Amino acid sequence: MTQLPFSRIRNLVLSAAVLLIAGGIGYQMGAHSVSLGVSGDHRVVVNTAPPAGNTVDFSLFWDVWDKLTKNYVDQKSINVQKLVYGAITGMVSAVGDPFTSFFPPQENQQFKQDLGGAFEGIGAQLGMKDGRVIIVSPLRGQPAEAAGLKPNDIILKVDGADTTGWTVEQAVTKIRGPKGTKVTLTVLHTQSADKPVDISIVRATITVPSVVWWVKSPNAVTEISGATGSASIHATARIGYISLSRFGDNTNAEWDKAVSDLLADEQANGKIRGLVFDLRNNPGGYLEGAIYIASEFLRSGTVVSQVNSDGSRQDYPVERRGKLLDVPMVVLVNKGSASAAEIVSGALHDKQRAKLVGETTFGKGTVQTPFDLSGGAAVHITTGKWLLPSGNSISQKGITPDYVVALPDSPTPTQDTQLAKAIDLLLQ
Repeated sequence: MTQLPFSRIRNLVLSAAVLLIAGGIGYQMGAHSVSLGVSGDHRVVVNTAPPAGNTVDFSLFWDVWDKLTKNYVDQKSINVQKLVYGAITGMVSAVGDPFTSFFPPQENQQFKQDLGGAFEGIGAQLGMKDGRVIIVSPLRGQPAEAAGLKPNDIILKVDGADTTGWTVEQAVTKIRGPKGTKVTLTVLHTQSADKPVDISIVRATITVPSVVWWVKSPNAVTEISGATGSASIHATARIGYISLSRFGDNTNAEWDKAVSDLLADEQANGKIRGLVFDLRNNPGGYLEGAIYIASEFLRSGTVVSQVNSDGSRQDYPVERRGKLLDVPMVVLVNKGSASAAEIVSGALHDKQRAKLVGETTFGKGTVQTPFDLSGGAAVHITTGKWLLPSGNSISQKGITPDYVVALPDSPTPTQDTQLAKAIDLLLQ
């Protein structure tokens, strides 16, 4: 296949949502192809010319359309634009790939807001697993995390409405809303509970910087002060910490400032013993961001390779000279670390640049290329698969850390055992 310019397509490696089958019309669209639109007076406008090389019989589709629009009991409730979007959704989902997705205009706008870092809602990345809407990761310091939502929690209901058969886009639309309003989620905590619980969350304006950093002595890190068995709690050596929550529109600039500030602190107050790079609950983002961040720590070589459907391969090498090439480091990952976060952590691990601590990552090893469509919609199509420098794929299996460390079932803000382990390793 022809590879579009890297800077143009801004390949997404996001743990974006899967779209499920949208009914019989959608399934038929999966077997055939057509371009549809709606005129201002609600007449359906059809481009019946099939793609080159395809012979398409659309008689069944139009037979169903005709019967539906003539015989449905509540004619006034039929929205032909929604029928068109539903048909396209079904066509895309019939491919059978959970990450090839159609985004109607509203959902596409919300998706772009996520990468921009500002929106109104609860502050959580949603995804699909085994046909159910799940929490991929709650964003740090936001209402979802404060309410107790965790990675892999299953969202069974939203304000009492059953989510069975929903797409992630439907869930996002229902969960988001004006700040100050409340939404109640019925969730199943898959790690620690056997029955659902209702969680009420007050929406807020979610403006999240993607990079947070600090330099502290371990005895000043409150997050580990209650972690029993950690030798680092009483140590006084200086430890650096950088947390990256996503690979979004502003990440590279925020990252550069954080690194510059950390180095300025080091120059003023003395060298750090090592760096903890926290990629927990990072759902991914732009591929360019993954290459840029990995290049901060690696001198040379391939960060990740893309293998396309035609068998062609494209290697993405280290692209710049980093400023943190020699600092000892440990990377934190968990079940909410996905996509671009897995590319970076996997590259650092494969090249023996860092040890990984935490839990096995999410396991998303494919790239989605976004194509903007008319009317503000978009389709994200899986155009390739990722291979780490070792040649291994992370798809569906994730990355197992060097040191598997689970958090307590109900950790307090002072019981970050994963962070404690990372600091312990840096002090050895």
